[in-house]
Amino acid sequence: MAKINLLPWREELRAQKKQDFINAIGVAVVFTALIFGCVHLYIDGLKAHQEQRNKLIQDEIALLDIKIAKIKTIEEQKSKLLTKIELIQKLQESRPEIVHLFDELPKVTPDGVFLTKFTQVGAELSFDGKSQSNARVSAFMRAIEASAWLNNPALTVIQTGNKDKVSHDQLSDFTLHAKQGNKNAQAAPAAEGGSAANAKQPKRPAGSK
Repeated sequence: MAKINLLPWREELRAQKKQDFINAIGVAVVFTALIFGCVHLYIDGLKAHQEQRNKLIQDEIALLDIKIAKIKTIEEQKSKLLTKIELIQKLQESRPEIVHLFDELPKVTPDGVFLTKFTQVGAELSFDGKSQSNARVSAFMRAIEASAWLNNPALTVIQTGNKDKVSHDQLSDFTLHAKQGNKNAQAAPAAEGGSAANAKQPKRPAGSK
């Protein structure tokens, strides 16, 4: 006698397929979660690397700022040192000029001219004094013009004393300006320039007009 299977095989097959589908979905969910986890870790790694690079760049910028500040300090010190050196050089150069100036003053001051005040600002000189006559002041100016260390005399103020006094006791007040400088040193470049200009001029042949 043949055996008849009365079990609901169709229901079992349907249940098996459903279980397989659920398992596949679970595996897909786990695989997707793993992928998202790996991507998240990779992005976090990139962010950490970029933050590390940014920190390194910021540290380098801070070091450069310190070096720039030191360079500025060195430049300021260099500028101050050059200014001091230039001042010392000017003082050393003006030292013989001062000696010549005080040596020249008695020579250029004629009799009848009495200096009461003398001021100097750079190369500018100012003389305040008294004179027995205007001719004495003129002689003083001519002596300054003829001096090798003084030039450009200019009379700015001259005041005659009270005419009611006795004439031989009357003195005139004057203020005179001049400049200090070595005329020989100033004339040398001009002479060299004139010689060079004459050397550049072509020579004319003999007999030409």
